[in-house]
Amino acid sequence: MTVPLRRLVRIRAGGLAALAAAFLFVVTEVAWAAVTDNMYPTYNASRPCRDDPDGGDGILSCQTDNREVYYYMDSGGTYELESPDRTIVSDMLRDDYAPTDLARHYDSSPTFSGDAETDIIYQEGSTNIGSSSDGVTWCNDAVDARRCDQQYIRIRGNGYYTPGLSCHETGHAVGLTHGQQADPKLNQTDSRLGCLQTPVSYGTGLGANNRENINGAY
Repeated sequence: MTVPLRRLVRIRAGGLAALAAAFLFVVTEVAWAAVTDNMYPTYNASRPCRDDPDGGDGILSCQTDNREVYYYMDSGGTYELESPDRTIVSDMLRDDYAPTDLARHYDSSPTFSGDAETDIIYQEGSTNIGSSSDGVTWCNDAVDARRCDQQYIRIRGNGYYTPGLSCHETGHAVGLTHGQQADPKLNQTDSRLGCLQTPVSYGTGLGANNRENINGAY
């Protein structure tokens, strides 16, 4: 497996023997369970992060801007999540993302402008979701070529807010990609992609590959 350069640590060695020893140390330190790098940017998904239109335009989402992830899902009005769907999101974050290095915080007073916006806004609705999609994630405020300050997740109502799909779209909101954007590429339905498979089954969780990629990035 090719270890992405951004996952490596710099080493200094004086001489070939020291360099070899250092290399073995580094390999041991970065060994992980991931079978592919599906954390944006990858060799197959390297377009710069940028603001997307409402509903996104098919460009996979950027990384979030720090490991302290604040989220909101009681937006009210058109896109308010129903109570069972809020429970699904809360349970999914607890079960799938708590074991990662990301720290999750519910933001009861969300911020939609400035330098410290609420990181993920969950919505329920079908506006600007293509007929072939059940949910979308898009960046509302790009920080730089890799990171986004605020991302939106919109999933159709009427039973579409499943643990698997909410895990999938949350994965995009922290930078995870589909199999064809990973390096090396995997089939879109490869089970090792966990909830980043597409399509994703009802209860599919994050999985070891995605956890390792999240922890390597954050």
